[in-house]
Amino acid sequence: MVRKLAYSVSEREHWISGVGGVVGILLVWLISFQALGGHAAVLVATSMGSTAVLLFAAPHGPMSQPWAVFGGHLVSALIGVACVQWLGHDLMLAAAFAVGLSITAMYSLRCLHAPGGATALGAVLGGTTVHAMGYAFLLPIMLNAIVILAVAIAFNYPFPWRRYPYALAKRKSPKSEKAMIPHSRLVYALSQIDTFVDICEEDLQRIYELAMRDEPAAAQTATTGNLAAQSTRA
Repeated sequence: MVRKLAYSVSEREHWISGVGGVVGILLVWLISFQALGGHAAVLVATSMGSTAVLLFAAPHGPMSQPWAVFGGHLVSALIGVACVQWLGHDLMLAAAFAVGLSITAMYSLRCLHAPGGATALGAVLGGTTVHAMGYAFLLPIMLNAIVILAVAIAFNYPFPWRRYPYALAKRKSPKSEKAMIPHSRLVYALSQIDTFVDICEEDLQRIYELAMRDEPAAAQTATTGNLAAQSTRA
């Protein structure tokens, strides 16, 4: 059931997402290679590859929004470099602390972005080239984040249903308050789940509204089918 719900998108969306990833990563790679050179560029581009999946395959999720992308990468890079400076004698320990502290910081700053963990690792495991840069490592990370955000905005704009960031998307609002879940109830429900859900409130409301719109027809069809089956058995 989870698999069907998560992948119930059209073939068109598959291809649009893929082409967006191609454009975004080409530009990111050019910047990384110019700034860092071979091996280090690979590590930076790898973390941005994960970002590309979110921006072009799930552009409306909270993890994909501009502050999450920019803040998540920048904070994680900062923490990664700091861990190298403090724990550079033990890279395994530095890597572990870099990722763990990045997750905590991103939560606190409301910029949770999964690829940030890869950025933190890149700062620790990037080798002598990255270590020699120190906190200057934040510059190519910042530039890459800006570039991939700009590509996501421009690339997704021609498609009204997937415009990025979410505020630019054209979505129909629920027809009435009855079709909406009160905000306080959503907050309460999510607090009971007590785990991060990568979907915005507007999309949750839209899903609920669409599901409830066809509920009477679906219920009537099911009832008719049950009555027919009972008549057949009789």
